[in-house]
Amino acid sequence: MNKTTLTKIGSLISYGFAVAGLVFLIFTKHLFAVHPVGIIIQLLSFGLMIWARITFGFRSFHAVANTTRGGLVTHGPYRILRHPIYASVIYFTWAGVLSYPFSIAVAAALLITLSLIARMLLEEIFLKVTYPEYIEYSEHSYMLLPFLI
Repeated sequence: MNKTTLTKIGSLISYGFAVAGLVFLIFTKHLFAVHPVGIIIQLLSFGLMIWARITFGFRSFHAVANTTRGGLVTHGPYRILRHPIYASVIYFTWAGVLSYPFSIAVAAALLITLSLIARMLLEEIFLKVTYPEYIEYSEHSYMLLPFLI
């Protein structure tokens, strides 16, 4: 197998683990926050996801990390975060787990977080090849947390 195929397989596996973690949290009723702070964070996370999706446009969604046609998006929430949709899922997840700080919920949140970080890193491989300007863009934006990471 070549590097591209392995990268795509890795991104699909990462995606699968993240979905499995989310499904687990839903079925164990540990995803949705019950405390006001968690609820506010989840509402803001949902708003970030909608804003990012609208900014990104009607491009298709890929289960495997892949670039889409239409050019590199660097405005809206993408001006600050390179992966605002993944970030919003991670924020939403951890806000829910704050309401249920059980070891199994924390483990699922860690699985989701690490899986999505792996997927972001794998996606960036394709973005750097498809969009040479991505390298400069990545130097002036954050992957996950504004002003930190």
